[in-house]
Amino acid sequence: MTPIPPSITTGISNYEETGHGDPLHKMKALTWQAPNQVKLLETARPTIVDDDDVIVKITGSTICGSDLHLLHSAIPELHKNDILGHEFCGIVEKVGPGSRKRKVGERVVASFQIGCGECFYCQKKLSSLCERTNGSLSEHALYGRRTAGMFGYSHFTGGFAGGQAEFVRVPYGDVNLLPLPDDVPDEVGLYLLDVLCTSWNAVVDTGVQPGDTVAVWGGGPVGQMAVEFAVVNGAKRVILIDGGQGRWRLDFVKTKVPQLETIDYTALPKGETVVSVLKKMCDGRGPDVAIECAAGEYSKTLSHSLQRAVGLENDTPELVNEMIESVRGFGSCGVTGIYTGYCNGFNIGSLMETGIRLIGNGQAPVHKYWEQLLVLIQQEKIRPLDMVSHRFRLEDMVKVYDLFNHRADGMQKIFVQTQYSSPPTPGTPALTVL
Repeated sequence: MTPIPPSITTGISNYEETGHGDPLHKMKALTWQAPNQVKLLETARPTIVDDDDVIVKITGSTICGSDLHLLHSAIPELHKNDILGHEFCGIVEKVGPGSRKRKVGERVVASFQIGCGECFYCQKKLSSLCERTNGSLSEHALYGRRTAGMFGYSHFTGGFAGGQAEFVRVPYGDVNLLPLPDDVPDEVGLYLLDVLCTSWNAVVDTGVQPGDTVAVWGGGPVGQMAVEFAVVNGAKRVILIDGGQGRWRLDFVKTKVPQLETIDYTALPKGETVVSVLKKMCDGRGPDVAIECAAGEYSKTLSHSLQRAVGLENDTPELVNEMIESVRGFGSCGVTGIYTGYCNGFNIGSLMETGIRLIGNGQAPVHKYWEQLLVLIQQEKIRPLDMVSHRFRLEDMVKVYDLFNHRADGMQKIFVQTQYSSPPTPGTPALTVL
């Protein structure tokens, strides 16, 4: 069946190069150049293209673990000079003639996915599968359907310029921008658009129940907040698995959640595996729920490293297999880390024979959760600042990407300021200049 054509202009991943920029006004923007290479450019600011567009002046952005997948070219269809970044907040600079809700000067945070607000999925608040904002035929061919368009995330997801920049075009601005109240500073509200919704969705979609024991793979920002949200949703025990360059994150997260139990997969006793250790920790049966917050590009064995290197698989199933084999019978496993295609050696036998529920959590539907999570922030029931470790300048982003890529000690989630940002809010990290 022919997919629904997009209802907005797609493929504008660099405003100057596509002829949709203002040549008289320039901005700084971080761009993808080649595998493992990014560059800060002076390039044209965006202009209104479609009637429902809104132009936002960026006051805060960040780096996501999935930005590293772009850096590594694990996500297809990146073009040189594509503007990166899918997490950003700012101030409304200009509104198109079709916008009815947004006002110039309004503080807003943007959804990382672009919803139309009207299609089948948007009506169900499942905006990450909007049918009208991504024209990628290759994604439709691979997945049997398409995701929504996404900011700064390659032409596989529509080719939209991202927000690691000073200005950004937001299609359907009335739908994809959430006003930030005065009591929620940028350093907190920024994270509503992805990491908080992604972590919350991982926990509730996988079905964490009061009294459950939950194991989380990956101690980055999404994994950390999944740990915290599992506790918020009543988990009795939470176990975090990480190691290698990221082993410091086990101690970091434990400072925020003192009851947390941890496994360093690179320091296991001789003869033990993650699966065997989890079984021993959980009465020989395993945890009730497992959540994967890492990604399919991180191979643990030489076999899968080689298969990925020569194109025999897109992703490794190793972490998913660990989850399936670790949880108790009829337990649930959620996949929130990014997987892009096919893998080899998936243990479907364990899944079927022991009744495991394997749930693809999907790209989290931001519009389903962000208003609820904003209220929880205002009520101080969730603490986004637990994960925020550093503040940097947009001008230093090439160096910051390198540090983030190497999981530099102590660098968890960051806040990236522009020349339009307010001074740091009290209680948030001070500026680090590289």
